[in-house]
Amino acid sequence: MNFEYIMPTISLILVLILVLPSFLSSNSNLKTFLKNISIWAIIVLVVMIVLNFIY
Repeated sequence: MNFEYIMPTISLILVLILVLPSFLSSNSNLKTFLKNISIWAIIVLVVMIVLNFIY
């Protein structure tokens, strides 16, 4: 793997570690949690599709 793939992956994992505890504590209801997870999944998919077409 190239350095250009490793560093963004590490930074995304570190951001996830920083954000995840607050995200879980603010989404105590299952309905709210599933709604927020689905929104984030859509955002990630859109970003991945856009980056796939750019590169």
